[in-house]
Amino acid sequence: MTSWWELGENRGNIGSKLSYREITCPFCEESGNFKLAYHAEKKKPNDSKVLNFDTLECGNCKGYVMVLWSANTYAGRTGLYAYKVLPWPIKYNNYPSHWPEEIGRFWLQAKRNLKDENWDASALMARSSLQIALRDQQAKGQNLKQEIDDLSDKGILPPIMKEWSDNIRELGNESAHPKPGQPATDPKDAQDVVQFLDFLLEYLYTLPHNIKQYRNRNTNDR
Repeated sequence: MTSWWELGENRGNIGSKLSYREITCPFCEESGNFKLAYHAEKKKPNDSKVLNFDTLECGNCKGYVMVLWSANTYAGRTGLYAYKVLPWPIKYNNYPSHWPEEIGRFWLQAKRNLKDENWDASALMARSSLQIALRDQQAKGQNLKQEIDDLSDKGILPPIMKEWSDNIRELGNESAHPKPGQPATDPKDAQDVVQFLDFLLEYLYTLPHNIKQYRNRNTNDR
């Protein structure tokens, strides 16, 4: 889609009106329980195309969502429309398909625990995902620190990525090796460690995957 005027023109949902059943509240996660609080329209100049701007109130928690939706101009009797919602529910159900399964599994748990404010568990799962990723890259060592140093010495981890990896290790160590009287993981630390993990997995897996796809595309075009 290169213009908002294309919303609902080529793909979308059957119908000519927005169905609340498909909308999920991002705050209480109840679906379909909304009433219209405000409606506005913008018409395309010299055309019958209309963009609809709806504010919906959740009947359960009284939260609000904003919905931009539009129906296909020439969809015939059944109709076709598409929509965009803000804010949307923050859910983590999948990881990128080019990641190894065990890495993605721990990453999902880190993200979900972060969302649920389980700070200790989130930091621990991030550390676990980091260690599996390093071992998948053939890291050698008796502990996580040695494995990070090994990949750094081999040139697989550049200095900035080594520093990020050490941050994940240090922040996750407290949850992995708890001591009596140890304070709870700081929420900001848990958020930082998961963000560092995102950067690392982007570097180790997503960037190489994208480069491979680019090269394959260029090869096929020749």
